Amino acid sequence: MGWPFLYFAGDRLSTAELSAARLDGDLVEVGEAYMPTDAVETRELRAGSLRPLMSAALALTRRSAAWVHGALAEPPVRHDVQRFSARRIHSVVDNRLVYRDVTLRGEDVMAISGVAVTTPARTLADLVRDQCGGVDTAAEIAAVLRWSPGLASTAAQVLADGPPLHHKRAAIAVLRTCAQEEVTR
Repeated sequence: MGWPFLYFAGDRLSTAELSAARLDGDLVEVGEAYMPTDAVETRELRAGSLRPLMSAALALTRRSAAWVHGALAEPPVRHDVQRFSARRIHSVVDNRLVYRDVTLRGEDVMAISGVAVTTPARTLADLVRDQCGGVDTAAEIAAVLRWSPGLASTAAQVLADGPPLHHKRAAIAVLRTCAQEEVTR
């Protein structure tokens, strides 16, 4: 059964019909789907709109997870995914996905509309690790901290309790500084 508020190309309507409804103002794009203009864009709809791209072996991470949770207004052009199974994936995933082949721990992932998504704390931790590694994620980090101001201390603890990861120590230091700045505001 399909989603009552999500329309996928070729499901109930053709691509041409969906495009016409979008031009008429009846539908808006959300992820890989369309939804009615008067529907509230929730994290469940955002996650559900990405189900055609996902498999049970993958979880949305980083910018994609931040968008699903509602911290970012716009979805990334290519969605960040990471392995969420013990087995490695040996097939081409999708050119719309940025795939990382490091297994996520079960406690770092939550299911939203049947799609595995990293928790808000793990999402922030990964964005900060990317920033420490030279990737410009400052805007995304700021957006997540505005969305959930007290999340920095939880994210630091998630990293501290987790397995060895690239840029872990530097990210913990940054997150603890952010948490301390939030306390002193």
